[in-house]
Amino acid sequence: MLILVAEDDRDIADLIVHYLQKAGWRAQVAASGSDALLLAREHSFDAAILDVMLPGVSGLDVCRALRGTPATAELPIIMVTARTEESDRIAGLEIGADDYVAKPFSPNELVARIRALMRRSRRGEVEEKTLRFGGLIMDIGRHTVTDSGREVKLTAKEFMLLQYLLEHKGRVLSRDLLLSDVWGYRYTGGTRTVDVHVRRLREKIPTLGDAVVTVKQFGYKLEEPTSP
Repeated sequence: MLILVAEDDRDIADLIVHYLQKAGWRAQVAASGSDALLLAREHSFDAAILDVMLPGVSGLDVCRALRGTPATAELPIIMVTARTEESDRIAGLEIGADDYVAKPFSPNELVARIRALMRRSRRGEVEEKTLRFGGLIMDIGRHTVTDSGREVKLTAKEFMLLQYLLEHKGRVLSRDLLLSDVWGYRYTGGTRTVDVHVRRLREKIPTLGDAVVTVKQFGYKLEEPTSP
């Protein structure tokens, strides 16, 4: 597995690379946003770790560019930053980041989050299953989603969240449960993360607009489709 590490602090970059290598993965380091975008064009990465405060092109702009390029639109992305305000964290999630880690962070936790993100890819390789909801069709094995015949591009976490909602339609799901089961560990970024991803699914997939019901102060429920 090859991972893009965009980090201008050499000590932090070396630390991240060390732990990635301990996990059995390879890494390419970029010290600026423009270098990160250049590497993304030259290599096929399995995941990206982006520092928000990169010189020149920011990590947020790199994330936005990766999401806007077909070859990297579904690339799992983790944002890393010293900023701890919720607004900064939500900003990264809004433009398509899958996860968010605040400095100082545990390198082992970062590796765990990458494993959780990549679990979707490994599961997709062995699962041959199709989920349907009205005009929505989700092919787990091929990792494709169509809504009324229109292909929908989802990030890694959006895909995992949608699959979980479809597999548990009709059930009320708490935000804590979604964080635990979809994100794959005890997530510390706050339940607003779930809200952002649900909102993105609603925006990308019109079929879910009214079907994903917000259960006030608790979580969400995917309503069973009504019969024609």
